This record gives sequence, C-alpha cells and structure tokens, in this order.
Amino acid sequence: MSDDLFPGFESHWIDTEHGRIFARSKGDGPPLVLLHGFPQTHATWHHLAPALAETHKVVCMDLRGYGWSTAPEGDPQHETYSKRAMGRDVIRVMEKLGEIRFTVIGHDRGARVGYRLALDHPGRVERLAMLDILPTFHVWEQMKAGKIPEAHWGFLSQPRPKPEEEIGRDPLSYFEGLMKLWSAAGDLDIFDRRAMESYRKSCNEPSRIHAFCEDYRAGATRDIEADEADLAAGKKIQCPVQLIWSDFYLVSGPVGQAQPPLDIWRRSFAPHITGIGVTSGHFVAEEHPSATLEALQAFLRD
Repeated sequence: MSDDLFPGFESHWIDTEHGRIFARSKGDGPPLVLLHGFPQTHATWHHLAPALAETHKVVCMDLRGYGWSTAPEGDPQHETYSKRAMGRDVIRVMEKLGEIRFTVIGHDRGARVGYRLALDHPGRVERLAMLDILPTFHVWEQMKAGKIPEAHWGFLSQPRPKPEEEIGRDPLSYFEGLMKLWSAAGDLDIFDRRAMESYRKSCNEPSRIHAFCEDYRAGATRDIEADEADLAAGKKIQCPVQLIWSDFYLVSGPVGQAQPPLDIWRRSFAPHITGIGVTSGHFVAEEHPSATLEALQAFLRD
C-alpha cells in the first residue's frame, strides 16, 4: 500500500470547491508542496518526500481527478480541470494546513499547475521547481506545426466520449504502455510495486479516465488561453525558478526539442530560470531520485 511509502506522514482530507483533496504531510520547516504528474499520484514522491521533510514541512497531494482526490465531472468549457482551478486546490490545501506562502515542486501536469499558480498568485509561491516540462502553449505550438507528434496530448484532448471509451476497454494496458514508453528502460521495473499499485487503482476507473481526458482538454483550451494572455501582457514568474529535465524524454525523446529547454522558458515566463539535465526517463523522481534530490536540495538552499 502507498501508506508504507510515507512513514510518519499524516493523512488529510481537505474540502475544496469541487470535492475533497487527499494529502500527506510531515516536517516542521519551511512549507513545500509536491505535485505529481499524469498518470500518477502523490506516490511519485516516495523517494524524495522523506528526505525533504528533514528540512521542510512537506505536503504531497493528489491533484483533483487523481489518486484519492475527488474526480468531479468536467464542464463544457473545460474550466474544472484547468491548471488555474487546480492551483486553487493547492492554495486551499496549504491554507488548511496553516500555510499562506510556500514552495512548489511539480512534475509533469503538477509542474503545469505550479507555474500557473506562480503566475496567477505570485504572493503565494516562494520558489518553483519544475520537473521535465516545457510551457503548455509552446508544446501545442510545436505539435500543431508538425514538429513533434501530438501523441497522447492530441488523443486525450479529443471530444468526449471517444478517448474515454477507447481507454475504457483496457485502461491498464493504455496507461502502463505510456509509462513504459516514457521510461528510459522501456519497462516498469524502476517503479516500486506499491507505487504502481497506487497508479493502477487511480487509472482503472471510469471517472478517473474522464478526469485525465478533461485535464488534457483543459490543456488544449483554457490553459493555452491563460498562457497566451500572460505572454501578451508580458507577465513573468516573480520567484526563483528551477527546471530539472530528463535527457531521454525532453531532449532526445518524445518531446525532443531543437532548442535548449532553459532558453524556451527564458523567452516566455521565467527569464532567470536555472536548471540541470539528468540522465533519466521522464519519471526523474523515480528513475534517478538521487540526482533529482541533490538538484532540488541545492535549489532550496540557494
């Protein structure tokens, strides 16, 4: 069970605008929230969270629609699963745990929630670390220009119910297939069996499948709109920002870019971003936890 992965952590169920968010917490230092990606849960952080809790008050939460958090029905405008709405969940969780300002570390979809939160609520975010992502608007631009394949982004963002029905025929094969594709070894051997149990339970259910699709539909609509509005206004992330990217996934793999990842962020939302690449597949916190933890601890100390 995923409980075994977080010894000494407290469990919390916190009411928000669209149901309850599940979170775990431990530590007495500066507040730090960890946000997982697709198609995973807070279990992503089981290697890093205990070590970070030695110096910080660590909160690991399941994003809405994922893990043990409520999976609300999507809306026609896809606002329910926008990263702006998910960012409000983070604020609610942290306020309930007594924190107004905090550091955010996010992987994949969680990193998209993190940078949207930093742009929308600069007074809330002390620092922001993003694991293995580029800005949402940029990725969609690259896909629409035919420079990278649309792959799961294009498929999951199709109108309901096509992707829900297709995935629903064999959810585990679909989601495990993606995880194998994005891992450097091309298999699931690097994942702890208890974490995999958490991921399988989270994705093998119709309301969760719908939530994942709505997450990507929001990415193709409301999240792009929010990015483009901030770009037009010249808005920048105000806090220190770090990017940790995988050489397998973000450079040479499925989202491989001709441009250095830091340059893309510096031209858009984070002109002073720093960062480091690690030899890993997409799941850097689980495939190469030592390098990821070392980079994060250095960033948190600066």
